[in-house]
Amino acid sequence: MKNLFKYWDDLKDKLNNKYIMLFLDYDGTLAPIVSTPEKALISKEVKYLISELSKIPNCKLAIISGRALKDIKNIVGLKGIIYSGNHGLEIERPKIKFESQVSARYKATLELIMEDLKKRLYSIKNAFIEDKGLSLSIHYRLVDKKDIPKVKTIFHETIILYLVRNKIKVKTGKMVLEIRPPYEWDKGKVVMWLLARQQFALKDNGVFPIYLGDDVTDEDAFNVLKNRGMTIFVGKPKPSHARYYLKNTDEVGEFLKRILEIQEGKLT
Repeated sequence: MKNLFKYWDDLKDKLNNKYIMLFLDYDGTLAPIVSTPEKALISKEVKYLISELSKIPNCKLAIISGRALKDIKNIVGLKGIIYSGNHGLEIERPKIKFESQVSARYKATLELIMEDLKKRLYSIKNAFIEDKGLSLSIHYRLVDKKDIPKVKTIFHETIILYLVRNKIKVKTGKMVLEIRPPYEWDKGKVVMWLLARQQFALKDNGVFPIYLGDDVTDEDAFNVLKNRGMTIFVGKPKPSHARYYLKNTDEVGEFLKRILEIQEGKLT
């Protein structure tokens, strides 16, 4: 994995005169990771940069988040861009709204699991469950370190039978455990779906995808785009499908600024 800014002189020419489709994770990418989801706020500068990029004809923006669609729309609060919530289970773009169809049985299963987890995690301070409608997230970032193994044990004991019977799927993230519907759909698949639609809309003219993310859940997107666009991990370098990295959300802001300058014809 290479530091993106060290290779910027080589990379910026590749971006000039390109139609760019910019895929952005939210938590840990546009906003710093904080103690609880509601405290993760996008800075005014980054919001301005996204807003300006969204107005440029040769740039399409998509926020690809694990948050519920309603939540990510409210927190970003910009019109004219694509929002994907619940790791692609919900998608909204101008004139199009999509929600993955899940069975009543799955919804009932999710409700049972949530009620069971609430009872079993009640005694563990700062463990909390986020109900995202189509999925559940169990956060343990604020849990005392000595209690984290207990949280994980309770989680796996609660969901194991549903998992082996293929009634749910489970994903892990940064200090979070997630329960999702039992079929193959992830950030990589939603990125390819959105990319194909944009390619079709442009009548097969080239679209250059750029994906920025910081978590395990972003690896599916890094993997599918590794030979056809630019993949950027946000955080300390580590084994990843991403080709480049930026150190933190401040560097993401600087990268967006440079993309805007290129799109406005102010190549730097």
